[in-house]
Amino acid sequence: MAAKPPTNPRQSARPTGRIVQLRKGATIEMVRLTCPDIDQALKIAESFGNAIVDSDGIRDLHERLINETADALSEGLGERAMQIHLQRIVGAFVGSAHGAGQFYSKAVTEARDATAKAANDARDEDLDGPVGYDSTAHRKREFAADMGIQAHALRMASEGAVDAYRQIVGDSWKPFDRPIENPGHSVDRRAAAAQMSAFE
Repeated sequence: MAAKPPTNPRQSARPTGRIVQLRKGATIEMVRLTCPDIDQALKIAESFGNAIVDSDGIRDLHERLINETADALSEGLGERAMQIHLQRIVGAFVGSAHGAGQFYSKAVTEARDATAKAANDARDEDLDGPVGYDSTAHRKREFAADMGIQAHALRMASEGAVDAYRQIVGDSWKPFDRPIENPGHSVDRRAAAAQMSAFE
């Protein structure tokens, strides 16, 4: 009986289907989970003495802005081109609000941690600073409050843009999920670029 020739693992392996990874875009639901709503923004403003933003005004203005943009472009763009353009424009508003919401969440976590540490009298570094200077925990709470108001304002802008998209296109806005080209290589390139920038 003749011996079997050694198998080449590359030849014997069946070709596998290509898995396309998608870069997920932020949704309006994600924005609502991370950014304060009207009631919470009002509570933050009253607790920290911040300006109370005109939430409805911001939303209405951005709704008008997108509608007026579509009106101005209506003669130059076909229906599908309009949809693609507005999808990208609204995506920018939603992405910006989601980024602000994530930053706000991080600021709240840091404020909570600093406040909990400050409650421990044995930690000298967390005690109040000299007269006229705020403690670290107080500064972090103030910063989180500022970020909360900003995230709320951007949430209202994105909600207005999403509402306008629905009116113009006749369908709910959804983010465009982009395929990631060579995900491993792009991470390597970004890491290399970041390292090289240290030498500049």
